[in-house]
Amino acid sequence: MSAVSRAAVETILRQYTDPYLNQDPVSAGCVRTIDIQGGQVEVQLQLGYAAALFSNGWAQLLRTGIEGLEGVTSAKVVVTTQVEPHKAQAQVPGLANVKNIIAVASGKGGVGKSTTAANLALALAREGARVGILDADIYGPSQGIMFGIPEGTRPQVKDQKWFVPIQAHGVEVMSMAFLTDDNTPVVWRGPMVSGALLQLVTQTAWNDLDYLVIDMPPGTGDIQLTLAQKVPVAGAVIVTTPQDLALLDARKGVEMFRKVNIPVLGVVENMAVHICSNCGHAEHLFGEGGGARLASHYDVELLASLPLSMLIREQADGGKPTAIAEPESQIAMIYQELARQVGARIVLQEAASPAMPSISVSDD
Repeated sequence: MSAVSRAAVETILRQYTDPYLNQDPVSAGCVRTIDIQGGQVEVQLQLGYAAALFSNGWAQLLRTGIEGLEGVTSAKVVVTTQVEPHKAQAQVPGLANVKNIIAVASGKGGVGKSTTAANLALALAREGARVGILDADIYGPSQGIMFGIPEGTRPQVKDQKWFVPIQAHGVEVMSMAFLTDDNTPVVWRGPMVSGALLQLVTQTAWNDLDYLVIDMPPGTGDIQLTLAQKVPVAGAVIVTTPQDLALLDARKGVEMFRKVNIPVLGVVENMAVHICSNCGHAEHLFGEGGGARLASHYDVELLASLPLSMLIREQADGGKPTAIAEPESQIAMIYQELARQVGARIVLQEAASPAMPSISVSDD
């Protein structure tokens, strides 16, 4: 029986592609240790994105491959995750106790942006990450309702300076709605709203978050630009429907983020298809393939395509979005895929960033 070598184990690992990083674990730099004791092999991998629901199946697949290697009597693969802070736009200071900020935006209202933001935050938490969500939609805050936080709830104040975010479903939640009357509209001009939002972002005592999801206001006005320029965003997710008008506005959202040097992680297409609950007939009420065309035009990923479903709306309105209301459902699995894709895209964006040139000084 021939001896098992590290090179042979790496050759096996290179035959498997991480579906989120689109690389094998060796090329992606995920291999931490390969321990070989005779015919016993133990491999430790570390993923840079939250993937608790994926890691066990990934480990089992790799273990099966290694066990097929000649000379191996037993194999063990351990997959852990460690989310690191990633670079945001230049000259924007980092946010204390927050590793990565994800902006969820849309060119227009009514496309399911807030529902997507809530389910993304909950799905990231289910993948093992420490997650917060900031409701930056000042004129129409809805995250308090979606997370089942009772009307009139107010955050505690720490050291007369910090707002303590409210815990709900394992996620830290902060919203302007917690500081105002739900029945009184916010009648503020743009600069007042921008100032209030920045204060909310910087004076909330987030607790060592891997990801902070920001539910952005719809549109591309001064509020959005202020947030994009003042808050260290690691990447943006654009939410749209297949409808031509929504896609037109979504294009403006993509262009806005590019102008302020924030990577667009990808596109989420909501209300892509309606399945009749009586007969099962599928109908594309708002058009077909619009999200894919938008993603292709800007060379970004179509991260998820979700159906027009009454259940998504009912569960969000009831304070338990789909990602936790029915965690094993097909729609919840789409949100889990979205969470892993978003986390992995942030890692890939960092890897694709050009390195700063080194500067040397000589006497010549």
